[in-house]
Amino acid sequence: MTTAIILAGGLGTRLRAAVPDWPKPIAPVAGKPFLAYLFDYWIGQGIDHFILSVGYRHEAIRGFFGTSYQGTPIDYVVETEPLGTGGALRMAARHCFDQKGFLLLNGDTFFAVDLTALRLFASKNNADLCLSLFETNDIQRYHGVERNPDGMITSIYTKTACERVWANGGVYWCVPERLQLETHAKGVCSFENNVFPVLLSSGCRLAGLSVKAPFIDIGVPEDYYRAEQFLNNGAF
Repeated sequence: MTTAIILAGGLGTRLRAAVPDWPKPIAPVAGKPFLAYLFDYWIGQGIDHFILSVGYRHEAIRGFFGTSYQGTPIDYVVETEPLGTGGALRMAARHCFDQKGFLLLNGDTFFAVDLTALRLFASKNNADLCLSLFETNDIQRYHGVERNPDGMITSIYTKTACERVWANGGVYWCVPERLQLETHAKGVCSFENNVFPVLLSSGCRLAGLSVKAPFIDIGVPEDYYRAEQFLNNGAF
């Protein structure tokens, strides 16, 4: 069984103006909840078990999908109070029993990463955590990731004068027994802003795979409004 944990518990405050009646992961795109596009793509990549980390309006998400999607089982881990992405991952990872690795996804981004390529790159570099990176010129919204020639990450979210950067696309291959999330993701914390720096400073091996593939983040209204055209014009 290959498991994907999807972080889908955010409040979605910035998107409320566009979809006031829905939690962000099931915001409708062309009549279909955004999360269903993620399910469809990743089932096609070989995922056969989903764990949804949910919080805000979790009843609506569970009520929509139930315990399976297209025959693929879905388990839910509910935040009774906001834990941040780091705390949510720590809690969800307790329910993933494959210590060889799992896929981690953000519930508000679509990034068409090849799962086999991601796993092979992680294995080749003996990585504890492997990030999928997309190229962008939006350096105000996304910060660059610095790597050495072997693809190992040396710095997270580096401010730069460059016009284009390789940024974190929210698709990760994780080896839980090496990450020690119970230690590194204490309390309420952000996976990206708080846990990453601790992992680097503690000697964990973080790799970054450059991926030239479709990427969209529906966290803001302007990107949500273009998601329909994006997802229905060959994004996957």
